[in-house]
Amino acid sequence: MRFCRPPLCGAVWLLAAVLPLRDSGCWGLNVGFGAPPGPQRAPGGQWETPRREKRSWVWNQFFVLEEYTGSEPLYVGKLHSDVDNGEGNVKYVLSGEGATSIFTIDENTGDIHATKRLDREVQAYYTLKAQAVDSETKWPVEPESEFVVKVQDINDNEPKFLDGPYIAGVPEMSPLGTQVVQVTATDADDPTYGNSARVIYSIVQGQPYFSVEPRTGVVRTALPNMDRETRDQYVLVIQAKDMVGQMGGLSGTTSVTVLLTDVNDNPPRFSRKSYKHAVPESLPVASVVAKLKAADADDGPNAEMDYRIVDGDGPGVFNITTDEETQEGLIVLQKPLDFETKNSFTLKVEATNRNIDPQFLTFGPFSDTAAVHVTVEDVNEPPVFSTPLSRMVVSEAAKVGTVIGSVSAHDPDSTSSSIRYSIDRNTDLERFFNVDATSGVISTAKALDREVNSMHNITVFAMESQDPTQVGRGVALITVMDINDNAPMFAIDYETRLCENTAPGQVIQTISAVDKDEPTSGHRFDFSLALPASGNLNFTLRDNKDNTASLLTKRGGFRRREQALYRLPVLIVDSGTPALSSTNTLSVRVCDCDANGEPQACGAVAYSLPAGLSTGALLAILGCILTLLVLVLLIVTMRRRKKEPLILDDERDVRENIVRYDDEGGGEEDTEAFDMVALRNLNIIRDHKTRRDVTPETPTFFPYPPPSSSRPAFKSLPDNVLFREFIWDRLRDADVDPSAPPYDSLQTYAFEGSGSVAESLSSLESLGADSEQNYDYLSNWGPRFKKLADLYGSVEANSIFS
Repeated sequence: MRFCRPPLCGAVWLLAAVLPLRDSGCWGLNVGFGAPPGPQRAPGGQWETPRREKRSWVWNQFFVLEEYTGSEPLYVGKLHSDVDNGEGNVKYVLSGEGATSIFTIDENTGDIHATKRLDREVQAYYTLKAQAVDSETKWPVEPESEFVVKVQDINDNEPKFLDGPYIAGVPEMSPLGTQVVQVTATDADDPTYGNSARVIYSIVQGQPYFSVEPRTGVVRTALPNMDRETRDQYVLVIQAKDMVGQMGGLSGTTSVTVLLTDVNDNPPRFSRKSYKHAVPESLPVASVVAKLKAADADDGPNAEMDYRIVDGDGPGVFNITTDEETQEGLIVLQKPLDFETKNSFTLKVEATNRNIDPQFLTFGPFSDTAAVHVTVEDVNEPPVFSTPLSRMVVSEAAKVGTVIGSVSAHDPDSTSSSIRYSIDRNTDLERFFNVDATSGVISTAKALDREVNSMHNITVFAMESQDPTQVGRGVALITVMDINDNAPMFAIDYETRLCENTAPGQVIQTISAVDKDEPTSGHRFDFSLALPASGNLNFTLRDNKDNTASLLTKRGGFRRREQALYRLPVLIVDSGTPALSSTNTLSVRVCDCDANGEPQACGAVAYSLPAGLSTGALLAILGCILTLLVLVLLIVTMRRRKKEPLILDDERDVRENIVRYDDEGGGEEDTEAFDMVALRNLNIIRDHKTRRDVTPETPTFFPYPPPSSSRPAFKSLPDNVLFREFIWDRLRDADVDPSAPPYDSLQTYAFEGSGSVAESLSSLESLGADSEQNYDYLSNWGPRFKKLADLYGSVEANSIFS
């Protein structure tokens, strides 16, 4: 089977027709290329002509142009087998990459077409397999062969800068041709075929400062001595064009931002040669007097500088340091200023770059100097004590008004104002001391006690007479000296216990003393028994001569029953001048001790029970006493419960009680919840009872008189008089009622009056009353009002009704 490509297939056929072939088939290029066969020697030495072997393929590689845009399928090539006689006895089958999906074959003619648009950058070649089979039996008539369809490249991809955009830096003042950065563009086209992937670089923007090498893409400086302080940033546009830059090539661009990095090519410079600053003389030490800054156009470490004072008067008064953040020179005060002593200073300050580049030394010295004039201003200063801390000593026996010492202050200003002194009472709350306002002499104002306070630390104020706001402060440290004014006493409260079986001459207690005073030579105490006990036959006191004393027994056989407690007066004398003494009482208790001498019971012996009275009998007596006490308490409690209270309890107390009834009642006939008697008309009934809330046990002393007496009938009285008389009657009844409680109670004065002037309007009395109203018209209202007409009509109607 042979494989022909359209431009070559005709030539191959022509060559096959001209040259006679020994074997059937088409002569042409084989899959493996080599030298043509020649005559070879046979093993027996005879030369024989080699046989030409059959070659199945005339071509094993196709080329298909990428990005084909035609409307018809693209013809790729043709397969043909020697067995195919053109009568349709052979069919061709195509398999492999893209078979049937991209490449199709005419099974009768062997023509191969590409049905889709191919992209070399996606896939550069396809490997296919060709098979010739019998059209009837489907059996292969030729061995399966493999061939390649290679996609032929066209220039359809522009160069791209995959790493762009670029940012690069180059030191300022760099020489001409200094490399800045190298840019690289990538073209996806085939670099082995034509010039589609051959890129040439050019600079579109950035001239004349920078240039780019066409083939390598290296960007270099095109001008020498570019100054960062003039311009520190450049933006370049680099173009990459394929087809070696020829017409019709594709191009791509990228940007390159070039930053000029700083070098120390600028020295520091002061903006002025002379500076003036004024400061008050009261400025504290370590304060900033002035700030200077030398201008440096450089940046970062290249602008760092050091300041120093190279000359000036008043050495040691000022110092200068560098503020690392602002690169300012800070002039700091090191000693106090005094306007009266020196009122101006002149300093020469130098600023020098810290990091100097030797290659730029030709630009000049990297330092500068300036003069600083400091003027000291006078201020009104407070008085100053000649000695800030005055130490004084006083005896605690000093009398009130004793002079201890004095303080002195002066006005440092030229005015020399007079000074007045006073004590800060916050440091002398108990006012032990006074100070003379004019002279500053300090004296005692109260008696001192070293044992209470041995040291006084007082603050003395010095105030200017002309300006009281100017106040100076001094300290007087007063030490109180000790005198022997405290007698010695026992160091602790001793509890001495003596066993009944103690032998004579035995030490039962060692005592010591303390004294609040502190003599310079130390304490020395003498111990002895006071005169009342100096001839004691029971105990003796021995002075140990080491500020202690021991109490010893003179005899044995002490008994608690005889005497359980002994009190010994001990006299203690100190060694002061004059000597002071005190008498302290030492109590000795007699105890019952065990065999080891440990006290078991001390003090007086308890009273023993009489003989014959046992413990059981004593408990029985106590039980009887408790029983009697319980009975007495029960009787008293029951009597208290039976006793009536003198006043009403809370439930019966009607004072200021509000009783609420939520029912409407049964009308005038309901007398269970309300007393309706008082609401009755007084013309109908006159109630002679005194009270409704308390039932009287005795009749009232003032009964109501009949209407015929001096008291007129209520009906004949005016309404205001009627109500007044009614209220006075009820008030008198309450006042004279002996059964009423001795406190205010609620009185009910419910009274409707004496009745209406129009008399009663009840229909029950209408028939018997002479009425001026004529109801004859009711008979004209029809049958519905017949009954009313009969009741209220004329006499004839009434007679008919009756």
